[in-house]
Amino acid sequence: MIRGLYTAATGMNAQQHQIDVTSNNIANVNTIGFKKDRAEFQDLMYESLNYTAGRTSETTLNPTGIDVGLGVRVSGIQKNFIEGDLKPTGNPLDMAIEGKGFFQITLPNGETAYSRNGAFKLDEEGALVNGSGYRLEPEIVIPTTFTDISVAKDGTVTALDPVTGNTEELGQITLTDFINPAGLSPLGDSLFQATTASGDPIEGIATEDAFGGIRQAMIESSNVALVNEMVDLITAQRAYEANSKSISTTDDMLDIVNRLKR
Repeated sequence: MIRGLYTAATGMNAQQHQIDVTSNNIANVNTIGFKKDRAEFQDLMYESLNYTAGRTSETTLNPTGIDVGLGVRVSGIQKNFIEGDLKPTGNPLDMAIEGKGFFQITLPNGETAYSRNGAFKLDEEGALVNGSGYRLEPEIVIPTTFTDISVAKDGTVTALDPVTGNTEELGQITLTDFINPAGLSPLGDSLFQATTASGDPIEGIATEDAFGGIRQAMIESSNVALVNEMVDLITAQRAYEANSKSISTTDDMLDIVNRLKR
């Protein structure tokens, strides 16, 4: 009976993680470029009270054995990089990736991070930056006098020079992809960092070599499906309650045992 207490406790702990993950997904339902998480679980080791295929006589074997599970644990929390819906904004500095790829962002320490959040802005020097002021890489600087900013599907940035009346090319936005995007480490601020598990970054031109295209004046919505998350939340709550009930039941049984001597 003591085993049941600890087994149910692992179940409550696992469902608490499930609720935490689901709550974070729901909280970011309107976060641009957010990718939802999925909690994954594994059963713990088993206590063998009678080994499978153990001998029951000189000529017969136990066909099943007696193995008692000791609970569950969180084995990982995986990012789901399914593309979210594209939403038009009318802002020429907003960009969404239609397909595979990440924008490259230069962090203050000089390292490179990766993001699907294309809600860019201009800093005091006219460079394209994200919401935290980190510059897009390769760096794109738009002179203050230039108008009619245009971003082609392949990432070519052009703008109109009102002095000459010519359309000038200002740079090329490149994308980066990974063999295993789920191995990226989340940094917050809609940024990810490459790890050994993700593999080395693969840089390329949008629309080429299986990279997605860049859509100007659009943003990528979160890929969180609110209805599904609410169902997962209710399921986790009921599972938490069931494990709690197992602890209460085991406690009642122990109480009965303790009162047998009276």
